[in-house]
Amino acid sequence: MKPNAPFTPTVWALLLPEAGFRSQVLGLAEAIGGNLVEKNINLRAPWSLLPSKLCPFPFLGLDPSLDKLAPPWPDVVIGCGRRTIPLALEIKRQSKGKTAAIYIQNPKAAAPDFDLVVSMTHDEQSGPNVMNVDTAIHRVTSAKLDAAGAEWKTRLGALPRPLIGVILGGKNRSFRFTEAVAEDGIANLTKLAKATGAGFVITPSRRTDPPIIKKFKQFAMDQSNSMMWDGTGDNPYFGMLALCDALIVTEDSVSMVSEAIASGKPVATIPLEGHASRHLKFIENLLAKGAITRFNGQLPIASKATLPNYTALAAQKVNDILAARQAGLISPR
Repeated sequence: MKPNAPFTPTVWALLLPEAGFRSQVLGLAEAIGGNLVEKNINLRAPWSLLPSKLCPFPFLGLDPSLDKLAPPWPDVVIGCGRRTIPLALEIKRQSKGKTAAIYIQNPKAAAPDFDLVVSMTHDEQSGPNVMNVDTAIHRVTSAKLDAAGAEWKTRLGALPRPLIGVILGGKNRSFRFTEAVAEDGIANLTKLAKATGAGFVITPSRRTDPPIIKKFKQFAMDQSNSMMWDGTGDNPYFGMLALCDALIVTEDSVSMVSEAIASGKPVATIPLEGHASRHLKFIENLLAKGAITRFNGQLPIASKATLPNYTALAAQKVNDILAARQAGLISPR
């Protein structure tokens, strides 16, 4: 390499099947820049069941139908989700510390072994290598919103203003999107429609159960000013983030709520049935800061808080680590 040639890092994104993990890893990898290499991976049992600090020879546990992990090792590896912890640290070990290992969320006992941990505020993680964030790392950028706005302007532009985006999640280990929750949400949407004449764009997720989809589809059909994505063709999700005047999001997904906030639009949330203490802390923190409100049939109000662009800040921290290494200011560890 020429002495003054710019350094372009190779960044491996360890991608588990879960959408929430994938979006965070890709969001940070894209923000770092460089040569992005997507590694679609998963761990098989018994490796997937072992504590991350007690997972020997993790490469042997890789799903053989997915990507392999082999040298040349990257400059950066990013993981999110417990199963990526032993894999990211094994890559760092085999590279003799050349690879900077980055973890998103809380790696618990393995935290000191990473070069950077990007952990949610509600995880109460601390340390010299820990960055705390109020919202999840995400893939929402102004460039992507501009492109989506241009792509969807014709299809969504015919709907009346204010245009409200409704983003539906679904059941997971902690929460249930029951028919009672759906009926209450639809009653509030109907109230909002009558009071404001608003238009609605609704998109379900892969976790939204068919009976819930059916109820919201009926709401959209009952309105002359609404549309609901039927799961075919392009998902209007980014178009909604770009063009809607406000967003209503179910609370089950940290990533969905965080991406809605990143759009810069007013955000109101709909709680589902169930309980998870860490997740409740996430929501309560955003409510206390005025970043979101709970949807009650009123038009969502503008955020009272300007949260930092945590994705950009985390990417800058990674690039600072790489620059310090290149300059010989810190040694690989």
